Amino acid sequence: MEVFKHFKEFKMDVLKEVGNIGAGNAATALSLLLNKPVDMAVPKVQLLSFEEISDKVGGAEKLVVAIFLRVEGDAPGNLFFILSPEAAKSLLNRLVGIPLEGEGFFDEMEQSALCEIGNILAGSYLSSLADFTNLSMSPTVPALAMDMAGAILSYGLLQFGQMGDDALLIDTTFLEGDHEVEGQFFLIPDPDSFSKIFKALGVPVDYD
Repeated sequence: MEVFKHFKEFKMDVLKEVGNIGAGNAATALSLLLNKPVDMAVPKVQLLSFEEISDKVGGAEKLVVAIFLRVEGDAPGNLFFILSPEAAKSLLNRLVGIPLEGEGFFDEMEQSALCEIGNILAGSYLSSLADFTNLSMSPTVPALAMDMAGAILSYGLLQFGQMGDDALLIDTTFLEGDHEVEGQFFLIPDPDSFSKIFKALGVPVDYD
């Protein structure tokens, strides 16, 4: 049991470090893109089941904005960056300077900006994970949707095929002064991909 606990703790320590480095890289990339300082809080990282994702974002019927894309390479999977419509508008206003207008609507410029932010987050977290594992992982072009969380996840299943049973959650918080904008970043590896990731990290399959 002590050995099992050791590997569990080691696995989570590595995933937390992936989140920390990824968040730092994302903040740097966004700062360069926007030519202004971008700060991100130290992310909270956890593993959860696929069924728990909807609950984490407020329930299957919760209206959310999602940037989603496919991960290609040695450990394929799916990525979702999910936030409330209000948080998405606030993020655009504070990071990109887009005025807060039209609560339930995102125009073409806003959609493009959100996709680019999601793309930078995805690239940063995947680069961090790839550095730790020496596995090749790259994101496809992101897409954006606003719908109920359950519908978006169901669409992801239809669009990308079978997803794994487990997801890596990275709570992502952007900071500006005393203001925080929160979103949630989910990596859902294909059924065999988590085993590949943890083997590359030196975690025996028996302790996954």
